[in-house]
Amino acid sequence: MQRITEELIRKRSEHNDREIGSLEEISLHQEDIGKLEHLQHWCKDLKILLLHNNLISKIENVGKLKKLEYINFSLNNITKIENLEGCESLEKLDFTLNFIGDLLSVEKLKSNIHLHTLYLNGNPCTDYEGYRDYVIATLPNLKYLDGQEILRSERIQALQRLGEITPEIIRQQNQYLVAWYKTRTDEDFRSDYEDENEDEDDEDGNKKRNEEDNEKFWSQIHGNCPEVRIELAKERRRNEKSKQEKKPPKKKPRRLFNDNGEPLNVNQPKIQFTLDDDYWKSLYTLDVAVYKHLDIALINADVNPFYVRVVIKGKVLQLRLDEEVCPDKSIAKRSQTTGHLVITMPKVKEVIRPYKTIAQLRKENVVKSKKKEKINREFLEVQGEFDLKKALTISNEEKTTFID
Repeated sequence: MQRITEELIRKRSEHNDREIGSLEEISLHQEDIGKLEHLQHWCKDLKILLLHNNLISKIENVGKLKKLEYINFSLNNITKIENLEGCESLEKLDFTLNFIGDLLSVEKLKSNIHLHTLYLNGNPCTDYEGYRDYVIATLPNLKYLDGQEILRSERIQALQRLGEITPEIIRQQNQYLVAWYKTRTDEDFRSDYEDENEDEDDEDGNKKRNEEDNEKFWSQIHGNCPEVRIELAKERRRNEKSKQEKKPPKKKPRRLFNDNGEPLNVNQPKIQFTLDDDYWKSLYTLDVAVYKHLDIALINADVNPFYVRVVIKGKVLQLRLDEEVCPDKSIAKRSQTTGHLVITMPKVKEVIRPYKTIAQLRKENVVKSKKKEKINREFLEVQGEFDLKKALTISNEEKTTFID
């Protein structure tokens, strides 16, 4: 069974920044706690204490919680109401589905003058004839019992019948307790829950079971008693432990940085990519061959000064860069035809280069020479002097003709 430890309380006090000294409310349900301890010393300001669905068999070590207003003990193994006299501010108590057969122990709640709500549903004492009248008459400040309001007329009748029903309550209680102890001393009962399995115990002190015993245990019919609840809790822990052992070992997370904090090259999605270093434009261009119909919501790109990371469906593609880039000037685009993701990352230090390269100058000279040749060919070629007057003079000389 689980014990109340400081680690457990801090784990359950996240709403109070894991501070247990000033804790006012805590829930310790479903922890298989078998004994109440340490709470009255570590959490003195507690007002609400939730302990339902545990294995607590006795109420103890809560008398110093003077500010406590509400305790939930439902689904435990409590057989008697006791040790609550010191809880001066107690207003509400819940004992639903316990094993309280000692109804006379309700008288110990008389000192809790602020108690106005009490739940005893599902306990053996609720089957006693005159149970409700006895509780109402015993606790005069009670306003609600088992979720039902106590009327004034009902209280008057209960007080009138108290002397009559008390002997009957004592008789029924003694009858129940005799049957209770007789059942616990029965050899068949003890053999079922104490000596049935003689296997070795595991690290937690729980008996080991194979699959056949486990199936047999859950198929048989059990009674309603504290021993059954304890055995069920042990069996549940065995099953949880066996399931954890059967789980395949988790893969180690892939390292994205070395011991010195330098980024590593990682390609978990095993996707094709191209990283170009444009010397003249001073930028890196990453082309990732992302699937064409992949939703953009499944892609996350992150550019850092010395590495670029692309997460595709939870898998990381990380590339280390030789030179520092400007993340704020980087641009990510996706092609509408191929679906590729193109990330352009300008470098911080640009390359110092001439305004025009030799190749560019040569190319420009060739273009200029070709244009010059073309212009020269368009001029009319004329040799010698040209006399305009002579060209305009009309000659009267007879022209010889050739007649066939």
